[in-house]
Amino acid sequence: MIIETAQRTRQTTEYYFSVKLAEVRKLMAEGHDVINLGIGNPDMMPSESTLSTLSEAILKPQTHGYQPYTGIPAFRQAIAGYYAHTYGVTLDPLSEILPLIGSKEGITHISLTFLDPGDEVLVPELGYPAYRAVSQMVGAVIKEYPLQENNGWQPDWEALAALVTARTKIMWLNYPHMPTGAPATPELFQRAVAFAHKHKVLLCHDNPYSQVLNKKPPLSLLSIEGAKEVAIELNSMSKSHNMAGWRLGWMSAAKPYIDAVLKIKSNVDSGMFMGVQQAATVALQNSDEWHKERNAVYKGRLEAAEAMLTALGCTWDKTQEGMFLWGKLPETTESAESLINSLLTEKHVFIAPGFIFGPKGQRYIRLSLCTPKERIWEAVERIKDES
Repeated sequence: MIIETAQRTRQTTEYYFSVKLAEVRKLMAEGHDVINLGIGNPDMMPSESTLSTLSEAILKPQTHGYQPYTGIPAFRQAIAGYYAHTYGVTLDPLSEILPLIGSKEGITHISLTFLDPGDEVLVPELGYPAYRAVSQMVGAVIKEYPLQENNGWQPDWEALAALVTARTKIMWLNYPHMPTGAPATPELFQRAVAFAHKHKVLLCHDNPYSQVLNKKPPLSLLSIEGAKEVAIELNSMSKSHNMAGWRLGWMSAAKPYIDAVLKIKSNVDSGMFMGVQQAATVALQNSDEWHKERNAVYKGRLEAAEAMLTALGCTWDKTQEGMFLWGKLPETTESAESLINSLLTEKHVFIAPGFIFGPKGQRYIRLSLCTPKERIWEAVERIKDES
């Protein structure tokens, strides 16, 4: 006898990469050398001071006990210092910061905190799949808002306003945008904050890419006047500090929002390992030069990725930021799915199809820069090889 699962398991599907990476592993087990350009999994190391801090911490007996649900004070203070230095934003480390076991966790906590079944969520038609999946799991109604392809993938504000009803509670926003790489701008954030005030919705901004190949100083939504009244910002150390597997993130917001989410979070986990928090405290103090050196590596990979898009006949926007490259397929290519499958089976190169990020991505592909440039160039040569 098999006990029937809950309805929410029938409202979502297994994460695309979970399924596709199983195919990649199968090919590798068969002896094929697969070049994986599909996922944003940073392959560079955290700073040396970060690693040494963790190494020292694990040898201390007091490190291994339960920690506060709100994180250790030093970590929260380091986040506040990071926001002040990076974004020019002042945060109260005691009341306006909540550490998370990765910012993806925050998407679930925020949704559980603010959404009742039947409430509506504004989700970009192209975006991180978790916004949609978690909204479905909590019984919310998803309303996709359009992004304007010919206007830097900015929201269509007029169309967005027409979607709002009395049950609209949350709007998800993410700039620099994943997957398109569209940069954040003060004008975009100002308009978003004004929209949230006017329509009385909670603006949830996901901000993990602002220090990766950024062409201008990084921006935080919370730098906009009035943002703290209507907004929560998620951030993460995964991409910005090469610490994806450490599961370190946080949400920043006004105290009432922090306190509300803490009610949910404190019933879900039991705090974060002290040694990881201590190491993160040090990582957040990495020098500007450390970030520049890391971005120099990504820039070299970007050149190779652009050559790969050229080999595939794709076009792309040169203003993109972040650790991916978003390319539009030529009319001669049947579909993203057929291309992805043929590249994987025939060339042993894995890239992500745009449609997994939303319906607007049907004619797009996304390349990850989380692979050494030599391997990306090797992928280019495989694609050019007609044999």
